[in-house]
Amino acid sequence: MTTTAGSPTVLLIAGHWLGAWAWDETPQHLKTDHSCAVAMTLPGLDADDANRAARTLDDQATAIRDAIAQHGDHPVILVAHSGANAPVSLVLDRYPELVSRVVWVDSGPVADGSVFAPDFPDDLEELPLPSFDVLGQQASLEGLTTDVLERFRARAVPEPASVIRQPVELMNDARHGIPTTLVCCSISSEQVMELAQAGHPMFAEVARLEHVDIVDLPTGHWPMWSRALDLAEVIRSAASQTS
Repeated sequence: MTTTAGSPTVLLIAGHWLGAWAWDETPQHLKTDHSCAVAMTLPGLDADDANRAARTLDDQATAIRDAIAQHGDHPVILVAHSGANAPVSLVLDRYPELVSRVVWVDSGPVADGSVFAPDFPDDLEELPLPSFDVLGQQASLEGLTTDVLERFRARAVPEPASVIRQPVELMNDARHGIPTTLVCCSISSEQVMELAQAGHPMFAEVARLEHVDIVDLPTGHWPMWSRALDLAEVIRSAASQTS
């Protein structure tokens, strides 16, 4: 898909265990005359990459930067779901001028020094997708059918340990000025803002954002599957504010 002059590219980036395939139902709903949507697979989440277990957050941030370059280095809209928040936060910190808006999907910006799994065992190279009983205790599976869960299980790629152990290093306050849309799914916007104001580590950065639109989209943690059309409409609306 080709981006025309003045049309923002929307880069769709899924969270842990997921590749570009996770957005299969989304780009078709985003096709307009004003933007194009491109889903990408982060380094470490390509099942055909023989060295994927060694990939790092820096590799992932570089891949996002390269994807922006492929679209002419025009400012893009980054859509970050779940655990994509760490590499996307790095991109916002390093290249704020290349991001016209960020849309956090049941996610949000991370703080300097954040580590997803600081206690992950040193002798393990990757984190496989856990059982759905365990996963459901960590994130809501609401709205996911049996077929969707079977596809999730079949296509999930283990998360590299080097990604979930690496601290996120941030130093550029310009990231707080990037227009932001928070899409609240498994946790309501009211809860998110209460936690942000209370300084909860998971949401403390939200309180530092200068331009925030908040959208409630009640469903589970994977709205690109449970409410694909509605999520696409939210992203489309965000893109229209940037056009």
